[in-house]
Amino acid sequence: MTVSPPEPRPTLEVVAARAGVSRATASRVLRGAANVSPRARDAVLAAAAELSYSVNHAARSLVTRRSDSIAFLVAENEDRMFHDPYFLGVLRGAQGEAARCGVQLVFAIAATAAERRQFVQFVGSGHVDGVLLVSLHGDDSLARDLEGLGVPTVLNGRPFAAETDLFSVDSDNVGGARIATARLIDRGCRAIATITGPLDMSAGRDRLAGFRAALGSAGLDPDGPPLAEGDFTLDGGAAAMEMLLREHPELDAVFVASDLMALGALRTLAEHGRRVPEDVAVIGFDDVREAQLAAPALSTVRQPLDELGRTMTRVLLARTGAVDAGPGPRQRTVLATELVLRQTA
Repeated sequence: MTVSPPEPRPTLEVVAARAGVSRATASRVLRGAANVSPRARDAVLAAAAELSYSVNHAARSLVTRRSDSIAFLVAENEDRMFHDPYFLGVLRGAQGEAARCGVQLVFAIAATAAERRQFVQFVGSGHVDGVLLVSLHGDDSLARDLEGLGVPTVLNGRPFAAETDLFSVDSDNVGGARIATARLIDRGCRAIATITGPLDMSAGRDRLAGFRAALGSAGLDPDGPPLAEGDFTLDGGAAAMEMLLREHPELDAVFVASDLMALGALRTLAEHGRRVPEDVAVIGFDDVREAQLAAPALSTVRQPLDELGRTMTRVLLARTGAVDAGPGPRQRTVLATELVLRQTA
């Protein structure tokens, strides 16, 4: 009995030819990307079904040297990650954009040296094509270490060091803090304090710079106002507000560098019998969902958390070659912020 040799597996080129599209379009359809037309998607899926074509992911990775996966790494502990709505907002945007482009998103937390070493080993083994890196402190070398391994990396927030070739996506922290402080000045407040973010982070420094710039523009001493350094947490904001009230009971306004800290500050003000905004006006930063649910509702600076995640992902995928970069991604992208006025200022 003669056994016929098995028919050769159809290739991606054959599927593309049957569907009447380019190989690149067929590839995007078959990896689930959303940036293709409905007509092209239907044609490719029909051709793949007719030819019994299935994607051999292992073989494709060997040829393209891509895993079609990227990592979202938060350099904080689990408590910070899961209790701060900021991270979840950025992660939601990154996941949505990755899914639209047919790329898997791997989520990781690395707060300790051991966790960082494990993550670098994982990335260095080729499991992901690039890294979205969130919440670095100081002149941390992690991003440079990843780039040194040949792993494209995009930072959330500008690099701490001024001179660097790292890619980053940031909000206009200086401008946002400036307009928030200007609002407090326009209300007639003059004993204005600030609760900063961690000053070993670019966001903390930039928001302090914007606060001081607004004071200087109004003819006030930019270095004179009371300052308490916070840590971007609810309890940190409450403790900072307690210190400010103890040392500067005359203050009539406070710009707080994150909404979570501002919510903590509101709690402390209520405990001390200070009415908001009649006695002390308060403005936060971020516009997380909890800001509008507070009592009184928190005035804040809105930064586009979802778009931060989406833009970071687009920049990273352009760097990895997973999407068409056109003229190439910008090294530094800054997204606009806006003042949202509610009841506290």
